Amino acid sequence: MKPVRVLLPVGFGLNCEEETAQAFRMVGAEVDLVHLTDLFARRHPRRIADYQVLAMVGGFAYGDHVAGGLVLATRIRAHLKEDLAAFLAGGGRVLGICNGFQTLTRLGLLPGPEAGAPDFTPRATLASNERLGYRDAWVRVAPDPRTPCVWTRGLAAVDLPSRHGEGRFVAASDEALRRLDANGQLPLRYVDAAGKIALSWPENPNGSALGVAGVCDATGRILGLMPHPDAFLYPWHHPDWPRRRAEVEAREPGGLAIFRAGVEGA
Repeated sequence: MKPVRVLLPVGFGLNCEEETAQAFRMVGAEVDLVHLTDLFARRHPRRIADYQVLAMVGGFAYGDHVAGGLVLATRIRAHLKEDLAAFLAGGGRVLGICNGFQTLTRLGLLPGPEAGAPDFTPRATLASNERLGYRDAWVRVAPDPRTPCVWTRGLAAVDLPSRHGEGRFVAASDEALRRLDANGQLPLRYVDAAGKIALSWPENPNGSALGVAGVCDATGRILGLMPHPDAFLYPWHHPDWPRRRAEVEAREPGGLAIFRAGVEGA
């Protein structure tokens, strides 16, 4: 079988591209890092539809001067909307991490329509943390077993680093949030040490209702999450590794497990 091919856009304030590319390579994928300028000008020899996975990385696209991911989402909608629609129609999978999650949300791919093809209409946002300011700390997230999300298949509760100032997921209404919950489109939740959904700081670093740490579309092929799976690829990345070495090394690092599930999730 041919390896899964991943498109990873870079530039304009994005970062974490090397860690994210390494994660995909560790689970057997091939990765092309392509500058957004080349994608917008169609100078890259491959089309987006030639890939199986699109990875939107973390960082500060265009400095986040207006809002996290807003300028990047606007430019993608203007230059790549048809190409992206063709990629998704062919079964393409998308992972958006932190700033990538913000971009996908403002692009309208998350949470997306309840049925049918993506219409690039925003239905939610990622607002400033409830406790204003940039929060950099490890959090614990757990998957919702009801979710159709391919990126969380087989995933157990995991610790991941979280670092953001605009991570509070806000749906169009309370009713809309309840529908997303009922549809399994809230695949990752912040949880406390007992495994209960965390609604308050510090276990919930941004104050998202229902402890939302990640959102997927109705197909389960598009996932956005605020914590950084790209920053937990080896056991020694975990802050408690020296004290809990045997426990941490007993299973695949939580970040890597997400990448593996997505790459194998065709």
